[in-house]
Amino acid sequence: MPALDSLSPHALIYVAVALIAAVVLLARRVPVVGRVLSLVMTLGVLGLAVMLLNERAAFDPALARIAQYLKLDNGQQQVVGKEMRIPMARDGHFWVRAKIGDTEQRMLVDSGATITALSAETAKAAGLHVQASILPMLIQTANGSVPAGTARIRTFRIGNIVARDMPVVVSPAFGDMNVVGMNFLSRLKSWRVEDGTMILTPHHPQGDAAIS
Repeated sequence: MPALDSLSPHALIYVAVALIAAVVLLARRVPVVGRVLSLVMTLGVLGLAVMLLNERAAFDPALARIAQYLKLDNGQQQVVGKEMRIPMARDGHFWVRAKIGDTEQRMLVDSGATITALSAETAKAAGLHVQASILPMLIQTANGSVPAGTARIRTFRIGNIVARDMPVVVSPAFGDMNVVGMNFLSRLKSWRVEDGTMILTPHHPQGDAAIS
């Protein structure tokens, strides 16, 4: 059996959950004090569950939707004056809720990405017409080069920012990941990061269309 100091942080959390669950089961056999202890431990388990859900939501779109529904999303974008402000998430990245036509998607803002990239599923949901390039288009990813098709988004909105006729690349190799790249950021009047917040300033703010 491995020593506790050799376990990863995630493994330690799972061990803690198991121990708390065991204590709860034992505490139920003790009257009054056991009930109070059981309640405290149950709240502890719920707290750990919320923490795990919030953390994993950054990498799983399905969990992200659950976290957003439960109001657990820690990256609440907001419009302040003419600026769009996006707090850094716990994973160290900036995530936005964007509208591609009438479809809402959670997307990672990545200034290291040259062009905005969509998963095949997102492109299909948005009704985009994906075309193969005349010359094969290869996109560099962490797993190497992958082939990608191209499409154009008629209306792409993030808060008070609207980009029209924006080119994107689409590939099943992106999995569930959608990325906002430099071809969107370069259309802005300015963008910067200050004190853990990404600030996007459009040339012509369009009014913040609420994204539920």
